[in-house]
Amino acid sequence: MKKYLLTLLIALFGISCSGGNDPLSEPTDPTDPTEPLGDQKVLVIYYTRTGNTKQIANFIHATVECDIVELETVEPYPEAYNDILTQAQNELNSGYRPALKTTIEDIGKYDVIIIGHPIWHGHVPPPVQSLLAGYDFSGKKIAPFCTHGGSGVAQSRSDISRLCPNSTLLESLAVSGSTAGNAKDNVTNWLRKIGIIQADN
Repeated sequence: MKKYLLTLLIALFGISCSGGNDPLSEPTDPTDPTEPLGDQKVLVIYYTRTGNTKQIANFIHATVECDIVELETVEPYPEAYNDILTQAQNELNSGYRPALKTTIEDIGKYDVIIIGHPIWHGHVPPPVQSLLAGYDFSGKKIAPFCTHGGSGVAQSRSDISRLCPNSTLLESLAVSGSTAGNAKDNVTNWLRKIGIIQADN
């Protein structure tokens, strides 16, 4: 009986020390997000209507260690395409900034704010303008990305500079909405270029 118990204890001890459940012994997942360079704290904020901008935001989140927030308005925009075009144009013309349902806690702790949005009538959408006007981005690096139907960045950089004059505006990433699902490599290259993650040697 004693010999049986001794054998059982040895077997159990061997299992406990084998590293099978030890996270330190597990191989690193090659898809794990990369730490930002220089211990930068990064936040991704994005506004999406069709899901294209969300795809890019998720690529960023999967590539670099960061927090991520989807921006939502108190009053949703209409579903019909023509209705939203009309409303957006009226809001942009009047300078209207819709109330935001989303709140961001302690935005001051972040060094880099990555802001994503579609291009509406050549501009940053009113909900994103509400964000930029409603928080203090002074001293922050702002890295903008946008999805578009052929306009590129259009007037978006001017919009951001006007609303955040005391921020450092990094190079923009513009992705055609039709190619958003295949833009992961472009996203990674952009993050390297603007100094968020290590560039390839």
